Amino acid sequence: MTGPIRILVADDHAIIRDGITAMLEPHDDLDVVGQAGDGATAARLAIALRPDVVLMDLRMPGGDGITAIGQITALTPPPRVLVLTTYDADADIIKATAAGAIGYLLKDTPRLQLLEAIRSAAKGHAVLAPSVATKLVRHQHATRPEPLSTRERQVLTLAAQGATNRRIASALAVSEATVKTYFARIFAKLDVADRTAAVAVAFAQHLITLGTDGGVSHLDDTVGHPHRR
Repeated sequence: MTGPIRILVADDHAIIRDGITAMLEPHDDLDVVGQAGDGATAARLAIALRPDVVLMDLRMPGGDGITAIGQITALTPPPRVLVLTTYDADADIIKATAAGAIGYLLKDTPRLQLLEAIRSAAKGHAVLAPSVATKLVRHQHATRPEPLSTRERQVLTLAAQGATNRRIASALAVSEATVKTYFARIFAKLDVADRTAAVAVAFAQHLITLGTDGGVSHLDDTVGHPHRR
């Protein structure tokens, strides 16, 4: 990424939008390019402005955040959607990650953590509030998912860094068709619909974790170093 991180702020309260914008303004690497008061407007602005990161509230009149997340993450290339809300109900968390949100934070998140979360999300790294991660783990335990294989964890590690199917195939010396098969198995095991949700759940379950370089590392020490490019 070259230049500052382009950010779209979506919240139905103007005072919150303005407050976030004012908080980000002093940072040269962060640039708020637009504001939206509802999900439908956020989706339209995401198409027009092509932000790198969308800070998305969930419950808004005139278009909810969940629907907007799905519309925004369907764009090519997809902006990273980072949920910033007061709600941490299990259903909200599961729907948001399933819709494609790369992160889920609460509005009481400290300022410095929010700044780092935006930067991490822009790099394609999953970001979850501790309480959210706990609830995702609880949900996955309740659904009794099958354990991921070593290779499936490698695939997720590379996906968490934003690698395409072609790049994953090259890194693991397999075909793109094989990579697609791995993703199909991963989605079924984790009960998710796409790779962003899979990465979020895997991160919450500590199947992959943030490395010392800010990237995502595989927890199984026997598996080389797929995070190195």
